[in-house]
Amino acid sequence: MAQGSAFLVASLKPWSHPGLAPSAIWALRPRPSGKIQPVNVHLSPTLPAAKRLSGFTYAIRNIVAEAKKVERSGRTVRYLNIGDPVAFGFRTPLHLVEAASKAMRDGHNGYGPSVGLAEAREAVAAEYTSRGMPVSPDRVVLTAGTSEGIELALNAAADAGDEVLVPMPTYPLYTAVLHRIGARAVFYRTDPAHGWLPDVEHVRSLIHPTTRALVVIDPNNPTGAMYSRGVRLGLLELAERHGIMLLADEVYGDLAFDGPVAPIASLAPDAPVVSFSSLSKAYLAPGWRAGWLAVGRSDRLDEILAGIKKLADGRLCSTVPMQYAITAALTGDRSHQASFREALRERAALTTDRLNAVSGMTCTPPMAAFYAMPRVALPAGVTDEQFVLQLLHETGVLVVHGSGFGLPASEGYFRVVFLAAPAVLADVYDRIATFTRSFLGTRH
Repeated sequence: MAQGSAFLVASLKPWSHPGLAPSAIWALRPRPSGKIQPVNVHLSPTLPAAKRLSGFTYAIRNIVAEAKKVERSGRTVRYLNIGDPVAFGFRTPLHLVEAASKAMRDGHNGYGPSVGLAEAREAVAAEYTSRGMPVSPDRVVLTAGTSEGIELALNAAADAGDEVLVPMPTYPLYTAVLHRIGARAVFYRTDPAHGWLPDVEHVRSLIHPTTRALVVIDPNNPTGAMYSRGVRLGLLELAERHGIMLLADEVYGDLAFDGPVAPIASLAPDAPVVSFSSLSKAYLAPGWRAGWLAVGRSDRLDEILAGIKKLADGRLCSTVPMQYAITAALTGDRSHQASFREALRERAALTTDRLNAVSGMTCTPPMAAFYAMPRVALPAGVTDEQFVLQLLHETGVLVVHGSGFGLPASEGYFRVVFLAAPAVLADVYDRIATFTRSFLGTRH
């Protein structure tokens, strides 16, 4: 070994040498004589994580750690924090299960094309086209749920320092991804007094040269809102006029209580729209992580599409057997959706009635999906998270504080997932009512 060559570092197993601390990693340094001399290398107690993670939060799951503490104390917890229909007894349609299991039995367990299987992409394209958003299969990419599609699109569109307009309240994945890539989330208002509809003029006022995309979640998580035709047209007009991409999160499009909602791009097929959806919600298979994105036919989106496909290459592919279920879902029987929507309508009415009956609480009626965003009139100096955590510890009911979705902590919003059976929800709302009376009564 030549003098001056680099250290050789080993950490496979402890090595005994006089003067070497047992807990230290050790290195070998060449001596002029050519012999090897062990050297102590002093390490800090922990290895630091990347600094960019300091602001990365995901309240929907982060709050579960507190619920687990409550469970360890012996109390049963009612988890109303995550929108997973399967966890509440809704079953994945059997023909989807058979399609995925047959694919596995037939040996389709290796890697697939990074953009997804041709047959499934064709089914997605045909579905969008039939709903008024004409798109060809080569502009469809299959993803690990809607979440991966969103991440691919944001990474393809925004650089560090760029801005993306997101609704307030928002689904926290958007702010988490934007923080991670160094872009900035800029919140636009939605109005609970008018069904949580976006304020189009406020959106307009926020558009700047660094704005790269406008996020539209319709039907909406976390509010259960459904946007009017006028609002949708207004948002499309802004994207067209200012040359920004509209990211349409449409995973709840089949779960509006009055029937499926057409994609926003059906109102303007040449608008710069990228739409996302999946099997997770309307097809009751969230754990399969089987989703897709469709890039609108406008050639203005060609570079975005190329970027998305490049990023998709880097992660190899989404889950292959479940892609066979995408074809089965979009070309087969979907009669389960009518009964699912009716069950959600019943639960939404119960939720709205019971929470609006609580003194000091209001709840805008949801129109789709399985979320409601009630508000409690908090005393000055009290935060929504304090309310939610005390509710959890005293009643075992777990909801998510509104500030986890970007709302001011002082405004007292929280999100309820109303997928549980009506009898369970009735008990939950009894507990919330009793707790809220006590909570507010001791603070006035």
